[in-house]
Amino acid sequence: MTGALLAVAAAPGRTTGAGTPQGPDAPGARDAAVTLLVGRALDPRALDRGRAPAARWCAAPAFASGPCGAWREQRVLATAHGAAALLWNPSLAGTGTLPTAAGGPLEIALARAEAGRLTDVTVRDGHGRRLAGELAPDTGRWHNTEPLRAGEAYTLQVGAQDGDGTPVGVTLAFRTARPTTEGGRLTAEFGPRPGTYGAGEIVTAELSHPVPADAPETRARVEQALQVTSEPHVEGAWHWVDDATLHFRPRTYWPAHTVVRVRSGLDGLALGEHGYGGPSEPLEFTVADRIEAVTDSAAHEMTVRRNGRVIRTIPVTTGKAGFLTRSGIKVVLGKEAKVRMRGDSVGIRKGTKEFYDLPVLYATRVTWSGEYVHAAPWSVEAQGEENVSHGCTGMSTEDAAWFYETVREGDIVEVVNSGGDRMSPFDNGFGDWNVDWRTWLAGSALTPAAAPAAPRTDAAASRLDPTT
Repeated sequence: MTGALLAVAAAPGRTTGAGTPQGPDAPGARDAAVTLLVGRALDPRALDRGRAPAARWCAAPAFASGPCGAWREQRVLATAHGAAALLWNPSLAGTGTLPTAAGGPLEIALARAEAGRLTDVTVRDGHGRRLAGELAPDTGRWHNTEPLRAGEAYTLQVGAQDGDGTPVGVTLAFRTARPTTEGGRLTAEFGPRPGTYGAGEIVTAELSHPVPADAPETRARVEQALQVTSEPHVEGAWHWVDDATLHFRPRTYWPAHTVVRVRSGLDGLALGEHGYGGPSEPLEFTVADRIEAVTDSAAHEMTVRRNGRVIRTIPVTTGKAGFLTRSGIKVVLGKEAKVRMRGDSVGIRKGTKEFYDLPVLYATRVTWSGEYVHAAPWSVEAQGEENVSHGCTGMSTEDAAWFYETVREGDIVEVVNSGGDRMSPFDNGFGDWNVDWRTWLAGSALTPAAAPAAPRTDAAASRLDPTT
């Protein structure tokens, strides 16, 4: 059994005669107190150093579900004043520095239900993060509902009442062993880079090691640790693109001027056979005005809106027969003031009538395969009238320059009525918005029960709750 620390609270009882004043300050009264029997599972590496024979570590057999041999026992006296006295088990003298193993259960229980009850248990790590736990309905037992982290210092605060209902308490501390580095620790690299983006920007997480779909519990643990918060709060979720890539998006586009913060809680997290999590750089970016450009290929017209208001209508030409422009929602990937476009880069052989080799100005990229919104002075007569391009959206140089200066990475470019194939979700840019919300949620590893609650630090900021 790997894991943690066990505490059993037992009230010693108080003997008072009839009419004798009660309370810790009453003359002749005994201080209220409970004895905490603390057992913890130790880091197996510490035991291998030969500090003590395994037979000396069978300290809490009542809680050990597996072979005994790594348990340590100590007694702590908690009082009404919050003080503690250590009552060491002599057989374990000199072993106080051995680190606790991570990833196992943490339980606190009353030895006898009639002796009192637990009232509050709070466990925090060295970063102030609270370890989630659950108190049994009979208030006699508490257990953690999320794992301990490796390489962390924990503070455990226990509140209880003795058999007479007097509050008692104690604060304990322990440290978990550092994670092993064999095979490297799992980290996440977040995207995009810090900066300002459009309302369609997608948050990405590239894992340093794959987590396959046949490890759903590990995937859920990883996903819970990748935290996205925003001001204002929106509903959003992670989606596993592949074994090492996750994308996060809101249910609908980001509101204008949102501040998005992304951080990893993987560091020290036990991931079973996938080892431990490691540290990752956090990310913060902002969302600018909401720019949406919608091209109606049948009408040969693009309508550009800022925060819902039309700011320009542009005559365009899109893909002709055999080269139909992809339909659906795309996201601006980047901008190039001048780019050389060649037909052979998209499979058109040199020497055929469809081949082209042109210098193009004000090119705004929307797919990795080479679809742009760009200046096309050679097709001005067709713009607004017919579709003559090889798949890109062409417009006048003046309109292309305006569009180039107006949009930014993450802005939304949608094409309707083109007759072309639907924009794919993940393999040619950011087509994530073409996935309906129910399907998006199906790509999350979290069930409703596993999805973490949204911790609110203030009225404006909250956890984006992945829900399925």
